[in-house]
Amino acid sequence: MVVGTVGVIMSESDEIHYGNLMHDAMRSLIARVLRDIETTGKLPGEHHFFVTFDTNHPDAELADWLKDRYQDEMTVVIQHWFDNLAVDGAGFAITLNFGDSPEPLYIPFKAIRTFVDPSVEFGLRFEADDEDFEEEAEIEVIPEVEPEEDDKPQQAAEVVSLDAFRKT
Repeated sequence: MVVGTVGVIMSESDEIHYGNLMHDAMRSLIARVLRDIETTGKLPGEHHFFVTFDTNHPDAELADWLKDRYQDEMTVVIQHWFDNLAVDGAGFAITLNFGDSPEPLYIPFKAIRTFVDPSVEFGLRFEADDEDFEEEAEIEVIPEVEPEEDDKPQQAAEVVSLDAFRKT
């Protein structure tokens, strides 16, 4: 990967990899949220997180007994009890309680498959690894269509208030 003159990530073939850019933005959001919690030492309000990650990622660190039990992926809950949260540019370290046994973990951001905060119905899903994204993703390109001269004029759009959909 090289940085293009306009500041977007491009491959050697001068293609913009939107999937990779979106994943980077989503990981940046997770990092920012965790850094705020690292600073305050607690989760605000009713917030809590379910983080599913790839236990086979080369930079993931977890106890052997956890790796044996969760050979492909693992979901951890960050809620009432956690300790030693430390966020760096590549991931985060945290100590969580597993059956009254505190265990340190290191979860790389690139190992995260899902990040969910059910208290506000927010979630992120990473569909594929960055390297695999280009091969696995199928993006439909919709060509621009010029309107024909005899097309009927479009009706005015209806304005819908979002208040009806908000939680109270």
